[in-house]
Amino acid sequence: MKDASAGIPIEHWTQPSGAQVYLVQSPAIPMLDIQIDFDGGGRRDPKDRIGLARVTASMVSSGMTESARSPDKKGLYGMAMDENALGEAWADLGASFGGSAGSDRMSFSLRSLTYPDLLPKAIQLAARQLGAPAFPLVVWQRERETTKASLKEAQTRPATVAARSFSEAVYGQHPYGYDVTPESLDRITVADMRSAYQRYVTPCRAKVVLVGAVGRAQADELVTQLFADLPPASASGCPSLPPVSEVASLQKPQEIDIPFDSAQAHVLIGQPGFKRDDPDFLTLLVGNQILGGGGFVSRLNQEVRQKRGLSYSVYSAFSPGMHAGAFTVGLQTRPDQAAQAVEVCRDVVAKFVADGPTESELQAAKDNLIGGFALRIDSNRKLLDNVANIAWNNLALDYLDGWTDRVAKITVADIKAAFARKLQPANMVTVVVGGSVQK
Repeated sequence: MKDASAGIPIEHWTQPSGAQVYLVQSPAIPMLDIQIDFDGGGRRDPKDRIGLARVTASMVSSGMTESARSPDKKGLYGMAMDENALGEAWADLGASFGGSAGSDRMSFSLRSLTYPDLLPKAIQLAARQLGAPAFPLVVWQRERETTKASLKEAQTRPATVAARSFSEAVYGQHPYGYDVTPESLDRITVADMRSAYQRYVTPCRAKVVLVGAVGRAQADELVTQLFADLPPASASGCPSLPPVSEVASLQKPQEIDIPFDSAQAHVLIGQPGFKRDDPDFLTLLVGNQILGGGGFVSRLNQEVRQKRGLSYSVYSAFSPGMHAGAFTVGLQTRPDQAAQAVEVCRDVVAKFVADGPTESELQAAKDNLIGGFALRIDSNRKLLDNVANIAWNNLALDYLDGWTDRVAKITVADIKAAFARKLQPANMVTVVVGGSVQK
């Protein structure tokens, strides 16, 4: 076990099952938050079944069967439950449990009070849900039609059309660029869900983060109980998952102009950025705070909004993941101003990459980020998110303790060099929905 020596002590150990556990003891409030992450996100969806990870995770809350591994078939939660009975059971406990999936992770979250008459029941119920999800066909048929209707409605919104077109152009054939469609949902079966769940949701692949009023010994026992209904790893260990290809760099610019009857043109400009474990992460975070992440004081806002009145707001953002997530500049503007807004944004980004920020811009960004650091960890939920980020990305356990010091040491030269390494302004994708990139 290795502990962070100061600030936020994170205890870390690996269970015999292979599950990696991260604990932050927070005894002030009788509450426990748990997040369990598996490498089973959308990047692993079959190309003809995009959305499989997302629907699989969400369907875990749709009911559970009896489990052959449960030693207590007659206990409080030993019998099968449909989605209504399961919802009522959680409501009775005043606790919550649910699944979700993003591009990289399939995640399950539990929140419960730590009172001795509540926490053991919440852990038992969550363990049963993890170990024996029912994946009922009738619920999937209902949810599929609801989701398809939502997708159809979303396509009437220019923001959705712009985001989909942008992702396809930036990511190309990488799974980050794939999007759920009615057709892909129609191909997903209950058997697909069960197969994906069995493949990814196993203790040997789990990273478990606990933040709350429990000690090390209790936390270890709780994690063991959570996985009691899941099949153990085989004698040969945890089989490795196939690698996922990396995001390809863009070799030339691309302009996509999509006609749309809307009062505002939606503009997105960008390219593949970098992975979360990139050593330039903090430098790029600080630099982007200056470029377009700092709200009204950012350089993009000053040039696009304040000087020219082309948009009420404009932003830039990086979205790093296990693969290179997109760098994005986004805004809305009048359709007749779209070409000018695009030109200004491109010029601002190109100048920033070429010259970097000024010393005064850098100091203001540092003051803002360092001064606001406490707000990043001022609740169990936020702390859980940060520790889960550390666990998932294999960051140092003292990552949060040294965060402000590392930000303070970043220089103008560091930012200029990092942005020059990561961004190629001449090769970016530009998507305009409802306006035109042509003058």
